Amino acid sequence: MAAGGGLRERKKRETRLALSHATIRLVIERGWDNVSVEEIAAAANVSERTFRNYFGSKAEAVVATHVERGRRIAETLRARPREESLWDALIGAVLSQFEFATRAADDRYSAGLGKLLAEPAVQQEIFRAHAMAQDELAAAIADRTGKSVDDLYPQVVASVVSAGLGTALTRWTRRPVGTITPLLREVFDQIRAGLPDPR
Repeated sequence: MAAGGGLRERKKRETRLALSHATIRLVIERGWDNVSVEEIAAAANVSERTFRNYFGSKAEAVVATHVERGRRIAETLRARPREESLWDALIGAVLSQFEFATRAADDRYSAGLGKLLAEPAVQQEIFRAHAMAQDELAAAIADRTGKSVDDLYPQVVASVVSAGLGTALTRWTRRPVGTITPLLREVFDQIRAGLPDPR
């Protein structure tokens, strides 16, 4: 019964991600106002009804990729070896979600992604998704450190990690070429060093 439930949940997450990827790809190619829910569903090989079962809007579908990434980072952190330091485990969990992501130079993609992320509806959903991801990460940090999720420590650490990841993603999406991994490493190396005065 548990195995069946796990399989169903995995399939639901895969469908959500497929719809999210299809939405992002089509909107970047055609523009926000030139893509319909019906076209997104067809690109993901599902019905329009299935799309509406998962998402209430295109913006929500776009941001589902970020929501899933945050969930996986928290899950990966929980699965990392307990003997690892917290920061080693956190950095490993974050990097694991980007290790195979790479992109060739494409000015049209960069411009399209910038326009997509500037959509007011998408920005509103990003804010909501960011808060959800941060809460999940705080819970995973609390589990790992033996703290209550209501304690200050896991919440501060989750906020710092979220801010670092957000900063790296913002910089990379201006020119999404190659892999984001070196930039992520640089960001988290600075955080782990305590952000010393560069002077």
